[in-house]
Amino acid sequence: MAQRALSDLLEAAFLRCRDLQAPLAERLKAFAEEVRPTDPRFSETVDALIGRLAESGAGSAAPKVGEPLPPFLLPDESGRLTGLDDLLSEGPVAIAFHFGHWCPYCRINIRALAQAAMQIAPERRQIAAIVPERQKFTAWMKKEAAAPFPVLSDMGGGYATSLGLAIWVGEEMKDMIAQSGWDPAASQGTRNWVLPIPATFVVGTDGIVTARFLDPDYRKRMAIEDLVAALRSTR
Repeated sequence: MAQRALSDLLEAAFLRCRDLQAPLAERLKAFAEEVRPTDPRFSETVDALIGRLAESGAGSAAPKVGEPLPPFLLPDESGRLTGLDDLLSEGPVAIAFHFGHWCPYCRINIRALAQAAMQIAPERRQIAAIVPERQKFTAWMKKEAAAPFPVLSDMGGGYATSLGLAIWVGEEMKDMIAQSGWDPAASQGTRNWVLPIPATFVVGTDGIVTARFLDPDYRKRMAIEDLVAALRSTR
């Protein structure tokens, strides 16, 4: 009963913050602030994880501005294989990594990305999301966000690992997530508890990264204004 009550509180907080008429950073911060008094121990565990990742330089080997983004070929929410080259044939693209459908921060972010995608579509600028989940869950994520772009499955996190984005959440964080009623293992098909840093890469039609956002603190994401501006200035 306690777990269900906590889950309901978190979902209510998520909906309030997702629908705020405010910049993405403020929506994400509002959710983090609502979660902290609701479950202080969970927030402390997150702080410890973020500190460990920052100290270890997590994500430091990921592609930087001016470097190529390695190609991929991943199934979308309908099972259709989609490659980076396929996307770039239509124009510049922003590739955004997410934990999965169970993560409220990812759900807030992908809704904001969906709104941005509608804004830039006439300019032949695109967005694609990548999550380490089965298609059943990527389809759910796409539908909930009303995302007009593909949500690709990186099962096993192979692509994220090749970019240097893979992180292990740690035993305490794993237990806390499970106690909150979320079970990433069910949607990922593995119990290794390895997730991608939720990074975003803006890539030109030549395959070169022109902008990126990478922060081990998964409560922070690339500002929508920065993403749109980077896409518009990329060829």
